[in-house]
Amino acid sequence: MHSPALVTRLTEYGVSRRAFLKYCALVASILALPVSGIPALAEKLRQAARPAVIWLSFQECTGCTESLTRSYTPSIEELIFDLISLDYHHTLQAASGEAAEAARQETIQHHAGKYWLIVDGSIPTAADGVYSTIAGRTNLDMLREGVANAAIVIAVGSCAAFGGLAAAQPNPTGANSVAALMQAGLIATKPLVNLPGCPPLPMAISSLFAYLLAFERLPDLDALKRPLSIYGNSVHDRCSRYRYYAEEKFAKRFGDEGHRKGWCLYKLGCKGPVAHNACSLHQWNEGTSSPIEAGYPCIGCSEPDFWDKGSFYQSLDKAVQPVAPIGKTPDIAIETGQKLYTEHCVSCHAADPASFKTPAEDIPALLRSGSIRAHRRFELSDEQLDLLGKYFTAQQ
Repeated sequence: MHSPALVTRLTEYGVSRRAFLKYCALVASILALPVSGIPALAEKLRQAARPAVIWLSFQECTGCTESLTRSYTPSIEELIFDLISLDYHHTLQAASGEAAEAARQETIQHHAGKYWLIVDGSIPTAADGVYSTIAGRTNLDMLREGVANAAIVIAVGSCAAFGGLAAAQPNPTGANSVAALMQAGLIATKPLVNLPGCPPLPMAISSLFAYLLAFERLPDLDALKRPLSIYGNSVHDRCSRYRYYAEEKFAKRFGDEGHRKGWCLYKLGCKGPVAHNACSLHQWNEGTSSPIEAGYPCIGCSEPDFWDKGSFYQSLDKAVQPVAPIGKTPDIAIETGQKLYTEHCVSCHAADPASFKTPAEDIPALLRSGSIRAHRRFELSDEQLDLLGKYFTAQQ
């Protein structure tokens, strides 16, 4: 059966023409469309039929669904659920058990080649995927079936896009992203859009829906298959604290004078310069704030492997020292250098410095020279720089 056009559904729910046009203007701004494109976007959405959507949740925390349901005005929450026909969703569906699975199968059969498949959560592959099952089937098996006849696949959240926290070392469940499974040939390759974030912005989800409905094609994507309209700039580029960065005014401890005055959080581990997202622009809680606005550094949750790049989680007991293997004496200098690298460097560099092109023995002198502007903010002593050098040498 052909789904009714969006404008018909909105009229039934009492959404006014003014509210609809206001929504179109907001979506157009998010998608970086010119003002002249608003009428065309509105007309396209008026004529759009609601696509069938299957939303699969695997190894996840339901945060992405929470983000979706907290979409804010102008009437975006209502519009999201009227833009699409959400036929299957573990959290939001009324049906359960056999009735829920029957609804999913019906959508796959009756809308083959046309439905959207949305995935949130990573997919475990270790031990034949037994770490997460639904209705007696592994996540991988269910995903393989859903992808086979999907028109488009949307990976919502960093778990589905990049593996997420479940894929953090040592990754006991063998957690994988949708893209990784496609590249490995474990599932069919289909048009894919990644919407990373832990969780992603509500506007990232709703604006993608609107774009797909209006233009019937994928938006411009970056190398990681993220929409450029949301992920094209770094958090740092649009940060409200950017002027303090330019003035080299940094908070050095939580609660110190700089922190209370709203200075740049870079020295507190902020990954804004290497994180690509629009949370500084669109913010959270009806546009009220963002983590940086609230005084906490960006953790780079929209980037791959952010969970293993340091300054995100630490041992609950810092006094506990790692135990060296039997017969091996721990090298305190190297361990200290590794700690310094984790605290000061991984915000911009790889977690493993073995890939550095500069010879390890030359790095301390390079840092002392002050020739690299980004490094001038660090206040490391000569002794600490020497310890870094020893760690680099051990890695290379």
